[in-house]
Amino acid sequence: MGVAPVSPLMGWEDLVHTWQELDVPEGWRAEIIEGRIVMTPPPGYPHNLIADLVHRALVRGIPDEWAIFQTAGVGVPLRSGLFIPDLMVVPREDVPSGVGPMPAEKALLVVEITSQGNADVDRKTKLWSYAHAAVPLYLLIDRFAEGGPVVELYSGPENGAYRESRRVPFGKPIDLPEPFRLTLDTDRF
Repeated sequence: MGVAPVSPLMGWEDLVHTWQELDVPEGWRAEIIEGRIVMTPPPGYPHNLIADLVHRALVRGIPDEWAIFQTAGVGVPLRSGLFIPDLMVVPREDVPSGVGPMPAEKALLVVEITSQGNADVDRKTKLWSYAHAAVPLYLLIDRFAEGGPVVELYSGPENGAYRESRRVPFGKPIDLPEPFRLTLDTDRF
């Protein structure tokens, strides 16, 4: 993971413009994390296989009026964050027509799958940021959790924190509540 130098005096719009102008190597992700542009190499195949399984479950369980994105930027200006979640579900009518980041508050669900090098960012920084943006559901698939791999669903954002969470080890199903009403089978994670 590399960090691109940016001026601490940059405002949000300048930071996003700099992010948009980056020449990012194919497969890499550039994110803005707490006001810094951070570059992450492509995830490995185990990570991608989990993303594929979640994507397939979502396709089978959501209405056609919703879109699933794997490479879209989601902005949380309040937290000086612009993330590229592993998956994000957004109503099609809320997808912006421009090239800027998706406003985080438009997302119905954000999914992050931890990588060994940046798991704490997903567990702490992104958790806090998505809660501040009132993303209704944050699904954290933590392959490197202490005590073994787990899936944790955060819900009920209020005042910058999620009020509820449900945690299951890999191999146990986890239910996604309204408006999804689907059970995610984690046996193959």
